[in-house]
Amino acid sequence: MPTLIGRQAIVVGAGMGGLTAARALAHYFERVVILESDRLPVDPLDRAGTPQGRHVHALLAGGQRALEDLFPGFERALAAAGAVPIRTGLDLRAERPGFDPFPQRDLGWDNYAMSRALVEHTVRRQVENCSSIELRQECRVEALVTGADGDRVTGVRCANAAKKAEVLSADLVIDASGRGVLTLDTLRALGRPVPEQTTIGVDLMYASAIFAIPDDAPTDWKGVFTFPGFGRASRGSLMLPLEGHRWICTVGGRHGDNPPGDEAGFMAYAKGLRTPNVYNAIRQAKRLGDIARFGFPESVYRHYERLSEFPGGLLPIGDAICRFNPVYGQGMSVAAQEARELGRLLDRLGADPDRLAGLAPAFFQAAAALIQTPWAGAAVPDFTHPDTRGERPADLEQTLKFGMALSKLAARDPAVHKLTAEVQNLLKPRSVYQDPALVLRVMAVMAE
Repeated sequence: MPTLIGRQAIVVGAGMGGLTAARALAHYFERVVILESDRLPVDPLDRAGTPQGRHVHALLAGGQRALEDLFPGFERALAAAGAVPIRTGLDLRAERPGFDPFPQRDLGWDNYAMSRALVEHTVRRQVENCSSIELRQECRVEALVTGADGDRVTGVRCANAAKKAEVLSADLVIDASGRGVLTLDTLRALGRPVPEQTTIGVDLMYASAIFAIPDDAPTDWKGVFTFPGFGRASRGSLMLPLEGHRWICTVGGRHGDNPPGDEAGFMAYAKGLRTPNVYNAIRQAKRLGDIARFGFPESVYRHYERLSEFPGGLLPIGDAICRFNPVYGQGMSVAAQEARELGRLLDRLGADPDRLAGLAPAFFQAAAALIQTPWAGAAVPDFTHPDTRGERPADLEQTLKFGMALSKLAARDPAVHKLTAEVQNLLKPRSVYQDPALVLRVMAVMAE
């Protein structure tokens, strides 16, 4: 049984980062209080605090397994709630330039397809079953409170639904507020340096619509991922099944190739995709509800691991550290992995007389290691578009050639296909591509 670290921890935000962090902390604090500015729906419905929630969301296998570790029985609960099992490599038709489709193979595990609202609702129900966690809705955190010496955060100042102000004390505050403004404002107020940040300007705009799956739907796939072409071609799509026998179809482009929000415009945009399969699937399907649009200007990675000092009693997590391009479906999974790592760190620091003193630097290093693979997995393809803003890696051209050859090898060899899927699903680090035997095989393909 873990030994308690403190009396109370506060988590700001009841999104995926906040819910999973609260569960990781529940073993180590008498009480964990989650403060959420939204009024949360009783059923799995969209909410104002997740404006991107009405679009395709993916839970990668690495995130799914982290959630199962944090909440034993999570996958069973997700399936019971209606999430659709997707056999990795087999059920998703991946349409990449040169591979239409990429070979469909059973790679050995299931992911689940579901709405963002359903996965968050399922996690929230798991959190509510934990007696040491309290979830307060319609409670907006206005600022973090610091001690007189400015060395640590001691709590939060918040306002409830009735606008009544309150100061809550805490031994540890987790900033899972999304954009991480609370942490940045606190560092500036204390005269502390803010972290360096890396940005990749993608200027992405996407639109999503939900359709009833027709009786004559294709039987050789459950979803379709249509990649854009090369150069300035940016139009792509991801269509997945949802609970309730529905499809959600997201189409999008970059740097001005924006999908319209009306039905005729949406359908015309889908018809202009590089391949016809998505359009053919939805053109006679019944649309359910409105078309939602969302813009994403840039990915942002704040390098907290580079700071030489950081106030005690505070820890940002999830999007507050790194906000990923949503095209790659990494955000929820990385947040869950970070929360699981937070719990492991607290457990490993058990012999330390003051575990919280060394928590922030240890967590930032661990988070940086987790982020390395998904960040590189997004940055490399993002920079293939000539209008993408940001500092291109010096070896980008060689990396792209290596990646194209690796894809060719994966198309031929099921074992390499499985390996690339494990990296994409955050089950293995990108460093596995440096295996000497694999490098020789990829180089041989490059020489063809």
